[in-house]
Amino acid sequence: MKITDVKTYLTAPHGSPFLFVEVLTDEGVTGVGEATLPQANYLLVQGFEAVRPLVVGLDPANIEEVWQRLFRRFLRIGPRGVVTCILSAIDIALWDIKGKVLGAPVYQLLGGPVRDSVPLYTHVQDATSGISLDDVKEQARRARADGYHALKTDPFAWARSRSGPFQGASLLEWLTPGMIADSVEWIEAIREAVGSDYELMVDAHARFDVATAIRAARALESQDLFWFEEPVPPESYAALKQFREATTIPVSVGETLFSRYDFSPVFEDRLADYVMPDVAWTGGISELRRIAAMAETYYIPFSPHDAIGPVALMAAFHVCMATPNLYRQECIHTRFDDFSTYVTPMFEHHDGALWPSDLPGLGIELVHDVIAEHALDPDDPRASPYMGDQPSHSPLGPE
Repeated sequence: MKITDVKTYLTAPHGSPFLFVEVLTDEGVTGVGEATLPQANYLLVQGFEAVRPLVVGLDPANIEEVWQRLFRRFLRIGPRGVVTCILSAIDIALWDIKGKVLGAPVYQLLGGPVRDSVPLYTHVQDATSGISLDDVKEQARRARADGYHALKTDPFAWARSRSGPFQGASLLEWLTPGMIADSVEWIEAIREAVGSDYELMVDAHARFDVATAIRAARALESQDLFWFEEPVPPESYAALKQFREATTIPVSVGETLFSRYDFSPVFEDRLADYVMPDVAWTGGISELRRIAAMAETYYIPFSPHDAIGPVALMAAFHVCMATPNLYRQECIHTRFDDFSTYVTPMFEHHDGALWPSDLPGLGIELVHDVIAEHALDPDDPRASPYMGDQPSHSPLGPE
């Protein structure tokens, strides 16, 4: 069997863009992948055009060979970011093909399940959405009533960089005392809605300088947070260490890290209590599995980031089914109805968890008619909607 083509599908039936991928073979078996990166979908589409000749003609069964070829090919320019997103989608699709050829779900190929289902955590809208405290409390109550036992939010309103709002040389943000007080009020409202026994996480989206992140975390320490996520930008491990040494809230990182080589210092220097790589950005199923295994050797829980699309969600799910050191898998449960229009059959979800099927590969296929009906040109502003001066931090968007 040989790879004959790699196709990309940029689409937005429900407003948020998704970049799906299919790897085709000469024996008619097709694998599905995803590389959605809202900030740079247009770059990814161009990247797939450049990468296609490198994989056409290769044996899709040799997943590790394809992974290494693509990763090593771009060492001189840095095989991270756009490169690992492209690699991720192809890797996911190759695992899908292997499962279909062997007639087994991907989680069986990864060693078999270590649990009956994958527990999830979900979201309420972020403070940047502008909704009221009463509205966010109602969202939190509904999430708990729907069976979810943990949720996350970004409680920090639009901050200002040193040079003004998202202008000037620095995009690092800082919070005034009033803004920090508002973030505490936001978390207090959610805590009141879900109760003291609920797992509640805060996401800072890697956007603060060290001093601001420390002040914000210290102000929130009384709220018994499960973790404080990505307090500072990912480029400086020293900044992360400084934050960690100055606060008591457990730290989670990984959404903005790429490949096991970025995670190695996190483990070696004890910089995080949880890691959350994204299967569509870090290197696919192959790399997600490796990072999870690395975390296991340090007894660090693994909790994959996945606030994007249905194919990425299912790819991470298969790794989670076979990974012993799982905490929870991220999701946005309010998007599940939308997901059912992109893929078929819709995956089983209830009681705050995802449940496995016996279908081979990932267990899903793209709904091409819907995707084609809402296809986007890569140059369409809707294809990469978070490139303006004030990118949205809210994964839910307006309701």
